[in-house]
Amino acid sequence: MNLNQEQDTNLDVAEIVSLLESSDESEVEALRARAEQVCLKTFGRDVYLRAIIEFSNCCRQDCLYCGLRRSNAGLKRYRMNTDEILETAVRAAGLGYKTIVLQSGEDPYYSDADIARLIEAIKSRADVAITLSLGERDAAAYRSWIEAGANRYLMRHETSNPELYARLHPGHTLEQRLDHLRTLKALGYQVGAGNMVGLPGQTTKDIAGDLLLMKELDVDMAGIGPFIPNPSTPLGDTEGGTLDLVLREIALLRILMPEVMIPATTALGTKGSNAREEAFRWGANVIMPNVTPMRYRPMYALYPGKICTDQDAAQCTSCVKARVLAAGRTVGMGYGHSPKFLRNKAQRVQAQEVIQ
Repeated sequence: MNLNQEQDTNLDVAEIVSLLESSDESEVEALRARAEQVCLKTFGRDVYLRAIIEFSNCCRQDCLYCGLRRSNAGLKRYRMNTDEILETAVRAAGLGYKTIVLQSGEDPYYSDADIARLIEAIKSRADVAITLSLGERDAAAYRSWIEAGANRYLMRHETSNPELYARLHPGHTLEQRLDHLRTLKALGYQVGAGNMVGLPGQTTKDIAGDLLLMKELDVDMAGIGPFIPNPSTPLGDTEGGTLDLVLREIALLRILMPEVMIPATTALGTKGSNAREEAFRWGANVIMPNVTPMRYRPMYALYPGKICTDQDAAQCTSCVKARVLAAGRTVGMGYGHSPKFLRNKAQRVQAQEVIQ
């Protein structure tokens, strides 16, 4: 298949499945090379760093694959208080981060107002963009947080297969998740979705559906990582996803959506010591070091074998920067906003000025 044409961005399901399943080494290398070419043309050699603060491992949901699920009675739970979260964010900004990611289980302990005040406090003390990854809340919460200064919201859809989604998320539907993503986009967030690769019962056609769904949603960010079975969950004895298939999906998404921000995920790092660096060669352009205080990190046990639990924030930052440079990339010094989002925002402002 020729991947050097403008119509690359219009690959259909059959073409995507063919590339995901191809055993032709030259074809797979052409896919990788094309994705890297598109990424370098769009972003240059910059890789953007996002500092993750995993501030609570409490969750009201019971997703079958997740170590934080409420039925996991063997997990020691924790919650950071808002002052501690604030100080962690300020320290991260002092290390040079221009984006802070506030991530937790779906934990209603923190009220909408608590999160809004935290966002305002961080913005008052640090020149950073803020990404939220807090699960499903209502539109009023999302609105209050973007008004407080939040910039982005990450809510992975996990799978585009409605039946598989319903099995993995008891009491929830894929359409409900998509409604949240559409609401976030309408409110003005830079929106991130994403999926796991290697879920039990998932097909390559499902993965093709994930790619086309993210294109349909016109996401600004996309987190793609391997499914890693957690023995403390009902899926603990199933097989996980492969590095090869994750890299192929990253490459295809880069080709389909040249301006999307794609992280080399922490989960991907469990698949090999250089897996995240390899992802840069396949189109990834973001990496997300963990700056959570070390005493909490082992308890944010989404899956076994999670990397970077034994380095403090400064050590982790230094290590990640060195890895970026060793991969032949440079550390992006800006906020790393989605170029598509910024362009569309500027167009909306210009249109409003014309109307006025």
